Amino acid sequence: WQLAWAYWRGRRSNPTGNGFISFIALLSVLGIGLGVAALITVLSVMNGFQKEVRNRMLSVVSHLELHLRAEPQQDDQKLRQTISKHPSVLGMAPFEPLQVLMTRDETLRAALIRGIDPAQEGLVSSMVAAMPADLRQSLEPGAWRIILGRELARVFGVIPGDRIVVMAPDLGDHGAGFAPRIRQFEVIGVFESGHYEYDSALALIHLDDALRLNRRTQVQHWRLLTDDPLRVRSIASELVQGLDDRYELRDWSQENRVWFEAVQVEKRMMFIILTLIVAVASFNLVSMLVMTVVDKRSDIAILRSMGAGQWSVMRIFMLQGLASGGLGTGLGLGLGLLLVASLDALLRFLEGLFGFEVLPKGIYLLQRIPTDLHLSDLLEIGLISLCLSFLATLYPSWRAASTKPAEALRHG
Repeated sequence: WQLAWAYWRGRRSNPTGNGFISFIALLSVLGIGLGVAALITVLSVMNGFQKEVRNRMLSVVSHLELHLRAEPQQDDQKLRQTISKHPSVLGMAPFEPLQVLMTRDETLRAALIRGIDPAQEGLVSSMVAAMPADLRQSLEPGAWRIILGRELARVFGVIPGDRIVVMAPDLGDHGAGFAPRIRQFEVIGVFESGHYEYDSALALIHLDDALRLNRRTQVQHWRLLTDDPLRVRSIASELVQGLDDRYELRDWSQENRVWFEAVQVEKRMMFIILTLIVAVASFNLVSMLVMTVVDKRSDIAILRSMGAGQWSVMRIFMLQGLASGGLGTGLGLGLGLLLVASLDALLRFLEGLFGFEVLPKGIYLLQRIPTDLHLSDLLEIGLISLCLSFLATLYPSWRAASTKPAEALRHG
């Protein structure tokens, strides 16, 4: 330990023997530090974006959806009692989905209409709960009023007070096979969820109007809010035990599985790419240690002559390399934490300096860069960096241990 520390400290404080080795050592430490800092910052931002999108998505979609596959029962009070008994279920509200075509002037667009009960929908949707009370109350049964997503309203060029035509398919026995049901709705408002997929394709109407448009008399679909959206699968499996086979439960992660899988793939690819940066910097240690071994051949020969074993010599240079790797890792962890904490201020400075927006608010609807730092990520990054540094010490250490004392002293 003492000799490894003396070599490492001496190389930093007294580089008169070979300044180039000290330069390579400095590059290795800085490279490892920058790679680790980049890994921490990028993963933190990707975690933050994923969390932000998930939260916005959950303001619109259901944690759980309960669907009745058979003919509806006359009274859903028993169902409500069964569901409400579960401690993780915080709210339940009926809804009626419709796939429709909307048209105004010469614009035609497919959309999803969700029939809701304004008095209950706020129990399961934070987006609806945040709407003005008078807007929710304006969704009266039989009034044929509609609230459009922001992008959907922009496509049709409508504002509150305008009218829009909705065509719902009727696949009953009409001879021709398709006879659309057509209704004209009054636009009474626009909502903004912050998620383009829903803002561009979703509209809200009263539950009774949706049932009439769908030629139904009773509710067959319910939305459920849980206390933990990340546990919906286990909650669903517990709820299913109290329901008969006429009911089907779907959770939000199943409905959006492809999107979240794509995000995970992107995170893994970014992790691999940035880890390669750390690997390149770590293997600069190989060059530094090999040159150190050549520079210290006489010292190594004297140690071997005094009875030092191969493992003892290897350990000296392994510890020297790990010290540089540890310093770079620690520097990177500190710099990464600093970057994550000051990312907004740094981006504002860069935007002011270069005169452009890194994340245009009109597109991303973000007031700040979302970050979500995980302790597990820090531990994983630090461990990988140290492991790469350790691997980089193996060959130079083995070469040092293989030095033949007599030959080294003769040529030293």
